[in-house]
Amino acid sequence: MVGGQALPRPPAAGIRRTGLARAPVDPTGPPMTASSVAPHPTADPAAPCAAAYARFAAVFPALRVHLAPPRSGSGWVPVDRLLADPAVRTRLLAAEADRGLARHGRPLRPDVAAGFWLHHYAWPVCLLFTLPWFLEDRVPRLPVERVSVRRTGPVGLGELTARPDGFACLPGDPLAGRPGARVVADRAALDHELRTAVAEHLGPVLDAFRPALRRGPRTLWGLATDELVEGLWYAGGLLGEERRAVRALAGLLPGGTAPFTGGADFHPPQPPTARTRVSCCLHYTVRPAETCFGCPRSRTCGAR
Repeated sequence: MVGGQALPRPPAAGIRRTGLARAPVDPTGPPMTASSVAPHPTADPAAPCAAAYARFAAVFPALRVHLAPPRSGSGWVPVDRLLADPAVRTRLLAAEADRGLARHGRPLRPDVAAGFWLHHYAWPVCLLFTLPWFLEDRVPRLPVERVSVRRTGPVGLGELTARPDGFACLPGDPLAGRPGARVVADRAALDHELRTAVAEHLGPVLDAFRPALRRGPRTLWGLATDELVEGLWYAGGLLGEERRAVRALAGLLPGGTAPFTGGADFHPPQPPTARTRVSCCLHYTVRPAETCFGCPRSRTCGAR
């Protein structure tokens, strides 16, 4: 579940939290239709990150990534504008509250609406970084001015644009000679690049939404940890590589990797596995009888 909404179930594996549910129509963007799902990303297939995004689109067409400059209009919001303009944030949180009321039949607390929105943002945005890291051994640098978002799909953001400002890679990468490539020594160094790139992007977003969320930095970076881990964990299941994803995430976030709070903390460390979230997704505020698997409030975790 991402911010009170469940994700489609991977084949042969189920997700970590509550069951399948359909997302309500987003009043700030067009509804998802069969025609709006196609085409998949059309960037140069040899471009860094393109293959990773295309491979995920093939198994999860509800989320599309365009390797393109930021867009605006028709529901698109450049992330730097989102951070610079409080009115944009107010509008997006009001739309989140409207969706919550339509879906759950009860008003959302303002901090819950903000939490749901941030979950909807961070889960897909983290995949911009983790998919190339996992599938290509590359880490794009994507500061906020290089990304725009549009909400159309069941995971909150149906479309993203990304225009990487270079990328880190390992020795021997066939694109290591391209402009913007930065070769790092080994896997540990590439893991560091990933944590740094995600923190560089999410840090300003967490700061901008912190007043609405009424949470401290430790809790907000716990949310970042959860979305970083659970997005790729889910993607790994869809791609038939859950075991490798779990192993990679455990190495990426073993704990003690500031600013991220906590770690991947899978138990047992091999699938079928589970984890207890570092942060609470706040779903209990709208459905008190439904406890999410991995809920830190209960300190219990269900294996999938």
